[in-house]
Parts: sequence; C-alpha cells; structure tokens
Amino acid sequence: MKARVNHRVNAAGQNPGINRLRSILSEMGRVMVAYSGGVDSSFLLFFAVEVLGPDSVVAVTVHSPLLAEGEAEEALALAKSRGVLVRSVHLDPLANEDVARNLPDRCYICKKMIFSHLVDQALNKGIAWVLDGTNSDDDEGYRPGIRALEELGVRSPLREAGLSKDDIRTECRRMELPNWNRPSSPCLATRFPYGDPISAEGLRMVDRGERFLKGLGFDIVRLRIHGKVARIELPVARADELLKEGTREHIGTSLKEMGFHYVAFDLEGFRSGSMDEALGVGTSDQ
Repeated sequence: MKARVNHRVNAAGQNPGINRLRSILSEMGRVMVAYSGGVDSSFLLFFAVEVLGPDSVVAVTVHSPLLAEGEAEEALALAKSRGVLVRSVHLDPLANEDVARNLPDRCYICKKMIFSHLVDQALNKGIAWVLDGTNSDDDEGYRPGIRALEELGVRSPLREAGLSKDDIRTECRRMELPNWNRPSSPCLATRFPYGDPISAEGLRMVDRGERFLKGLGFDIVRLRIHGKVARIELPVARADELLKEGTREHIGTSLKEMGFHYVAFDLEGFRSGSMDEALGVGTSDQ
C-alpha cells in the first residue's frame, strides 16, 4: 500500500506531485488509458495527452450495464470536446456468475475481467502500459479491485505520484475541465449488499431512482437496494429538504412506481462505501 502524501504547493505555485506524475508518464512512451469520464480518469487522460502527445495515448471507455445511463456517452462527449479520440468496448461483467453473485471480492473479479481485456488490446497494439485513475485516497478504503490491477501490471500514475482527490480536482479546475467538481459515481453494483445477487432489473431500478433524485437537486446521493426496499443516503444537512411535505410524498410515490415496495431514509446519511460496513473494513468511495 502506498503512503498518502500530504502535498504542499511549492514556491512556483505548483503541487510537487504534478512533477512526479509528469516524470512517471514521460518514461512510459505509448499508453492506454481506461477512461470513464470521472474526475480522476479525465485528468489522467488529458494530462497524459499533454505530456506524451495525442499520438502516444489511446483512450478506451468500457460500456457496461453496471454504469449509470448516459455516463459513457458523457465521457465520450467530453473527450471529443477536447479533441481526444476515444475507443469504446462493450463488456458485461454480469455474464460472470461470480460477479452476479456479488460476493465481497466482486470488485476484484470484475476489474480482473475488464482490465484483462484492455491489457490484451494494448499488447495487440504494441502498447506496454495500461493506466487507470486510482488515486492516493483509494488506499484508505476497501478496494479489492486494486489487487487485480497490480496482478495484471496495470499502472495507476495518480496513486504513484501521491495525488489525492482534492489535488486532482484542483488540477482539473486549472485545466478548465467542466467535470472538475463532479461527485464520485462508482459502478451501480455498489448499491447492492454483498451476497444479494445483482440483476439487470435491480440495476435499472437503482439507476432510474438515482437519476430521479438527482433531478430533484440531490446531487450527492446513493440509492441502496435491499430486495424491494430503497434506502436513500444523502448528506444529513439536506434531510429536511427530502422530508418536507410534498417532496417526501413525491419521492415515495415515484420510487414505488419504479418497482420498489418500500422507501426508507438512512438516518446516518450519505457514507462512501456504506455497504462495506457489513464486512467490518474501512469504507471506499462507493
């Protein structure tokens, strides 16, 4: 596990981790970047293009039923607006029974499947390195997927450079990326308790429900699914907005129309990786 680095801005006004990142990328030559359109992978992709040049960077976006509707398309649109060509691949992790069963090592199995495909693609193109957007903060949570990346030789330059999520948001803002303050959006499988099978129907219900809640202005929200029960997590400071007369009824009625039988609000509020609490491990950004 890499130690987290508490960066200070140097006299020139630049985070020293950025210089480390530039050095790491410069030594790689051609790279393939796993690009989801999130803050981390966006910064990694566009910074890699800046350092290595567009001809030395191949970006790949994975389309999967585990992603929220429109997420991959938004990623492609952002890359296009910056003049970066992105390849798309379609993979279904649920075709793997061990992923669908949703055991505690689900993320490891899923990452191994997806990145094995990307590594094979990279080797076929003569590219030595596949990169992902894991950052130094990810060392603090339960992240079994990191083990899969390490086994496959996938590099995480942001993590290697000791860059935190706050560091990356700062750099994205400097680069005028429109998604610099976008809330984290981990895959929809993280909304299911470990041991509860992940179904295509359940994924659609979660996705539709979260998009509905975000449409009401709750930008930081998780809709956890427990069978036919929807458990809403959002910052406690916004609880009054959720529970006020009219809004509460509208949410309950709407979620039931989507297939849920019961709707609950989690009194502990939003917690990244709350499903990991049942494992007795540190939480992750899920």
